[in-house]
Amino acid sequence: MQSDSSTTREYSALGAEIDAVRRRVEAELGEADVRHITRVARVSRGFEVVGRGLVHFSLDPLSFCVGVLALAIHKQLHAAEIGHTVLHGTFDRLPGAQRFHSKGYWWETPIDEESWHEGHNLRHHQYTNVAGKDPDCKYGTIRLNEHVPHQDVHRHQELHPLFIWPSFTFNMAMHFSGMIDLYTRRSADFDVIEDRSWRTIARTHRRALRKAVPYYAREYVFFPALAGPLFWKVMLGNWLAEVSRSIYSAATIFCGHVGEDTRAYPSDTRARSRGEWYAMQIEAANDFEVPYVVSLLCGALDRQIEHHIFPRWPTNRLREVAPEIREICERHGIRYQTATWGTTLKRVFRRLRQLGRPETTAVAA
Repeated sequence: MQSDSSTTREYSALGAEIDAVRRRVEAELGEADVRHITRVARVSRGFEVVGRGLVHFSLDPLSFCVGVLALAIHKQLHAAEIGHTVLHGTFDRLPGAQRFHSKGYWWETPIDEESWHEGHNLRHHQYTNVAGKDPDCKYGTIRLNEHVPHQDVHRHQELHPLFIWPSFTFNMAMHFSGMIDLYTRRSADFDVIEDRSWRTIARTHRRALRKAVPYYAREYVFFPALAGPLFWKVMLGNWLAEVSRSIYSAATIFCGHVGEDTRAYPSDTRARSRGEWYAMQIEAANDFEVPYVVSLLCGALDRQIEHHIFPRWPTNRLREVAPEIREICERHGIRYQTATWGTTLKRVFRRLRQLGRPETTAVAA
């Protein structure tokens, strides 16, 4: 980030325009937004009923596969368009949205809500792509930021998603609870936990097991047991739906902040103004262009730029203001990155390959 007076004025003007958008839209939030999330939740639950019913009672491969697809759609809608949005506190102050308040909300994933709030809402969104502060700058064996020290395990990391993505939701649960830190990293490389004290060990296991145990017991014990001797069929269907959701989520999330032209920042980076913080968030994120139905399944993370400057907004509002935000960025010389989903994924894997080499240097400002 440059610091001359003209750049400072540009950041100030950028911040003023984005704040004006914020004030206008937040004054309009209300009944329409509650109707949207309520409708999506109803549709999602319908897909779950159909999916579990077909997985349980299907007598042929076709109806079984339709059931798996319906269940996977429910899982993805609930994880992204509904749960992720709810846990940002989006509906906490909207009348008529009590069932979507973040406090006490049970996210139908194996991810502990408190751990997610600390790692995602407080750290990732505040320090996006700032190495050493954003826990998403490295993920398991994958290096996602050139300011993260290179290790031998990162070589050929463009192949790692083949093994990580099918269990991505579980891996996220272990990442945000601190289990990956605890069991696979040196203390100097911790992303989530601070030490290996007995108190930290107990808290990490409590957070991981509190959600993972009941979630997987429901999916792989309770529902299969209802099928009696055909328990294996329900277990298989639930596993296929889970894997489908995990791969889809990974393909969405990895596109958010990885790419050859996506900004990444060293650990001492600090925004000196609100406008500069907006610019950092925008240039550290990618949008991608998909049809509305696909965007619903992405939870509007195809509008990652808008989500990062307005993290507590309903997803329908992010889609609504995206053209306006793009125009503001272009007017102020801020890089606004968007392309097709396929193109963005290609850029992700190219960048993973680059970051797998120890000589990779920072992208140009």
